[in-house]
Amino acid sequence: MKTETFENRDEWLAARRGKITGTRLKDIIVKRGTGVKIGFFEVLAEKLSTDPYGEAMAAETPMDRGIRLEPEAMGRFEEDKKWAVDASLVMWISDDNDAVAISPDGFIGETIAVECKCLASARHIEVYVKRFIWGKTDFEAVPDDYKEQIAQYFIVNQKLETLYMVFYDPRVTAKDYFYLTIQRAELPGELLEGYLQQELQAIADLEQIVATITL
Repeated sequence: MKTETFENRDEWLAARRGKITGTRLKDIIVKRGTGVKIGFFEVLAEKLSTDPYGEAMAAETPMDRGIRLEPEAMGRFEEDKKWAVDASLVMWISDDNDAVAISPDGFIGETIAVECKCLASARHIEVYVKRFIWGKTDFEAVPDDYKEQIAQYFIVNQKLETLYMVFYDPRVTAKDYFYLTIQRAELPGELLEGYLQQELQAIADLEQIVATITL
């Protein structure tokens, strides 16, 4: 694995172009399966959140909100664990292909990574209920939209042992913060290898199309 460090977000965004990153992997991987629909948790959010649909900052995109709240989320995690997390703006790049990458929100060396999620209240509550009330495993409790992102961490960084998923939503005052712990052993090796092979095939197909168009 290689690590690239950036001075600012514009450089980081430019470096992500043309790469399959954690947030993009869900749109590459093909799979099937369903669960409890989000509407169930939207009703819960209406009961538990002070602003379940984000009317207070309606013009703010989910990405903007995540950027704004991420330092608070990371601060809560550091205080909770009594750890100092490196939150430098970096990108981890796979040794298998430079187009396979992940950008950790925080990390401690190469064996621990931290990913902060500041989701809509319904999603935040969904994760908490599935894990701490319904007794799902930490990985099972994560919304399906983010499972590929988790896998990407372990695909790119072969030394990574633990990924902490930090969930933070100050609107859910009863439980605004919690974290899940994902260990490499929870993700079967064949799953990670299968995802990697799909990524490499997608990259090869993309390169072939680009070469054809630009002849």
